[in-house]
Amino acid sequence: MKTVAALFVRQDSVYKQMPGVDAWDAERDARMFAGGCPVVAHPPCRAWGQLRKLANPRPDEKALALFAVEQVRRCGGVLEHPKASTLWPVAGLPEPMATDEFGGWTLPIDQCWWGHRARKATRLYIVGCLPGDVPQLPMLLGEPGFICGSSGRRRDGSRLHKGDAGWRPEITKAEREHTPEALAAWLVELARRCAK
Repeated sequence: MKTVAALFVRQDSVYKQMPGVDAWDAERDARMFAGGCPVVAHPPCRAWGQLRKLANPRPDEKALALFAVEQVRRCGGVLEHPKASTLWPVAGLPEPMATDEFGGWTLPIDQCWWGHRARKATRLYIVGCLPGDVPQLPMLLGEPGFICGSSGRRRDGSRLHKGDAGWRPEITKAEREHTPEALAAWLVELARRCAK
């Protein structure tokens, strides 16, 4: 079984229990990763995401995503970030249906396909695996029963309340940060197929 490095995972990450996965959390410091195997990278997104103006990241936090891009390009694998991440234009990552000079391409997914309780639109930057070689994608129809938060608003910006049409409860901050176990397994399998 090919070892996969999971970079920038939570301290309580599901990756730590997966066979053949070398997990790197904040304590272990993924910046010390020397390479040698494909990666699944989950760099912090709050400095890059839709609500970045409200975020208070550490001074060095934004650079972690750029480091993660370098590791995916160098070792092969996959980087996961929110759909609205500004990392794509800053790091020169390709839009869906395009390929970059590293052979990297972008796959839009929704984490609810793998059991996330809310719709969580996500982009994957993949290097070393062609689109026809990715593991089978699950298909889920319908709306999840929960929201991440920002979609619980009307067009005028006011919040929906319990009892309003379209209202759904919000997931917790920890749930927003966790990777569903089925998605983690899928990402590891994808990284194992990435040859560099």
